[in-house]
Amino acid sequence: MAKMTNHILLVEPRYYTQYPPLGLLKLSAYHKSQGDSTELVKGLETPSRKPDLVYVTSLFTWAWKPVWEGIGFCKKLYPNVEVWLGGLYASLRRDHAEQSGADHVHVGLFKEAEDLMPDYDLVPGWDGSIIFSSRGCIRTCKFCSVPVLEGKLNSVKYSIKHLIWPKHTRVIFFDNNILASPGWRTIFDELEDMKLRVDFNQGLDARLMTEEVAEKLSKLKRERLLRLAYDEQKNRRFVQKAIERLKAYGIKGREILVYALFNYEDDPQDFFQRIRDILGWGAVAYPMRFEPLDALEKNKHIGRAWDAKRLDMVQRARRVIGYGGAFPPYTGLIKKFEMAKNFDDAFRLTPPRKSPCR
Repeated sequence: MAKMTNHILLVEPRYYTQYPPLGLLKLSAYHKSQGDSTELVKGLETPSRKPDLVYVTSLFTWAWKPVWEGIGFCKKLYPNVEVWLGGLYASLRRDHAEQSGADHVHVGLFKEAEDLMPDYDLVPGWDGSIIFSSRGCIRTCKFCSVPVLEGKLNSVKYSIKHLIWPKHTRVIFFDNNILASPGWRTIFDELEDMKLRVDFNQGLDARLMTEEVAEKLSKLKRERLLRLAYDEQKNRRFVQKAIERLKAYGIKGREILVYALFNYEDDPQDFFQRIRDILGWGAVAYPMRFEPLDALEKNKHIGRAWDAKRLDMVQRARRVIGYGGAFPPYTGLIKKFEMAKNFDDAFRLTPPRKSPCR
């Protein structure tokens, strides 16, 4: 007797993200391997047929409203069909997610699907194989969700060829600290041989930027800026050395983006000094506003040493004198920060001079 197959509905809520829902694509691959059919919808889109099971994914904790909206929509359409909720919000705020109306809240990864090739047939217009060549991280930064969700470095891979979709021309790494993985060398060699465009989406650890790493990065067909982080003053020498090494191998400063965390345990003066450092080293500075891991509203948290006025000064400066939310190492910006005495001096926007009346 033939096995009865199920139709699985995969729902991505109506929040903004530039990437396809990787977890749902892996679940699709898993269910298809079991003989089931799958369908992916966005937001409140009505599926083509009644499902036997519904999966809803989630992103940041503060983007919970579209998640609840999607679950409510599915339950109204199919009141007798089980709805499972997973993803970042579900894992970080299970207490809140359990009030969403979902029948089950899944915390963490779905291990059975973790090592499967995502079902990119569901997103035919997407060009990019998203890969975790490792999970977890060797660091334990208190502001980061990785130690909570994934723990220490694990699930290390030494090859990623089997995870690249044949039609894709680029590879996007979601590793939290790929340079800490013992498999990074063989993977970089594969990338060089395949000549695919590469994006290290989650950034690279400046403390692990050796001469060897910089040389191998210089040989890759990089798609976007290389990302580093300068979140604390104690890492100053590591970030500076990493930028110097990358430049020594022909990678331009404007191809290096450095995240600068603020509104956490720092103060405005500390943040100003880090932005000045980054620009002085010739790299692109990207202010990254801290949000608590369990925040249910965005941009509401004000750090102990910060205030609403100075947080607004950063945001306005990003819009007015920045580019795409970042501060590129333009001569004028470098000079502005070099000459500034403190945070207020650097981030205060001088009104344009009025032309004299004729």
